[in-house]
Amino acid sequence: MRVHTVKSGIIAEINMIPLIDVSLIILIIFMVITPFLVQSQIQVNLPKAATGVKGGEENVLKVQLGADGSMAVDGKPVRPQSLEKELILRFGKSYKKTVLVEADKSVAVERVVAVFDAAKKLGAGKIGIAVKPEN
Repeated sequence: MRVHTVKSGIIAEINMIPLIDVSLIILIIFMVITPFLVQSQIQVNLPKAATGVKGGEENVLKVQLGADGSMAVDGKPVRPQSLEKELILRFGKSYKKTVLVEADKSVAVERVVAVFDAAKKLGAGKIGIAVKPEN
């Protein structure tokens, strides 16, 4: 704290630089941690397959279907009623219209087919199902 003496009295000022430094450091920490928190919010127990192939992760729109009825598009929770609207928003970005469905092995087939149907109706070129390789 600096103190200036003037004819009329003492003026006290607070040094703002340490406050700004701490605020910027906290902002940087949140910017680094956020992608890890958003990455996977739905726990999906993938089915196993002997012929599973590791695909490219870039330019793929991931739709996750949880055993509890939850649904997420690229980690963002969505309601089944708004799936098509969310896919339209995502297809407008840099995706090459490839959809990968990560469905829990206990999910009913009709839910997976509904996602396939919505994706194909909106013009998805490739559609796949994520599996866990057998070891």
